[in-house]
Amino acid sequence: MNVVSFGGGTNSTAMIIGMYLHKIPIDLILFADTGGEQPHTYEFIETFNGWLEKHGLPQITSVQYHDKDGNRLTLEQECINSGTLPSIAYGFKRCSLKHKIGTQEKFCNNYQPCKEVWASGQRVQKYIGYDAGERKRYEHSRKFNEADKKYENRYPLIEDWHWTRDDCIRAIQEAGLPLPGKSSCFFCPSMKREEIEALKRQHPDLYRRALAIEENAMPHLKTVKGLGRNYAWKERYGME
Repeated sequence: MNVVSFGGGTNSTAMIIGMYLHKIPIDLILFADTGGEQPHTYEFIETFNGWLEKHGLPQITSVQYHDKDGNRLTLEQECINSGTLPSIAYGFKRCSLKHKIGTQEKFCNNYQPCKEVWASGQRVQKYIGYDAGERKRYEHSRKFNEADKKYENRYPLIEDWHWTRDDCIRAIQEAGLPLPGKSSCFFCPSMKREEIEALKRQHPDLYRRALAIEENAMPHLKTVKGLGRNYAWKERYGME
């Protein structure tokens, strides 16, 4: 059972293309949707689904986080409800663990083909797109691999093909696909200046929503100043 963790960006897209070229079967492609992805990511998923269908590969399955009552809870709404910023602003990765990794694992826990693999005493093969330039991330992730009784993580870009970021870009272009662009929430504290300015210019409605998250969290901030960590987006980039 081969499951691909698709992040919506360059590396995971190239990995899927590479798996097709190397004739590695793909049984399931999971994309964890926080509800706040950038518009270009949603657009690329539609385009990529067309390529996948044309090449006989499964469509991307989108999964979302739901609260204990079964209602969908986006990361944006969670921040508003709690009066906080995304956890990465404080130096943690809880938003990724909860809305990305957690939602995919919950789906697999209830997915019959995965359950059958585990019942047979085997592990599901999970494919993750770390390229050859991400050695540190790869080594950190690999440390937990042997102890995981449910998944065996595979990293073909770095382990088997030694693809760099440029190799990934080339594979996407040679497949006749547009580059997917950077995958992130529109209110991600890790966004760079040019990305924030592009958001404000191209999607002023999303920029206003990001500022609303920041403004809502302001009364509770002690260790950071805003979405920029040591500065507030509102102060540096202004209102829209």
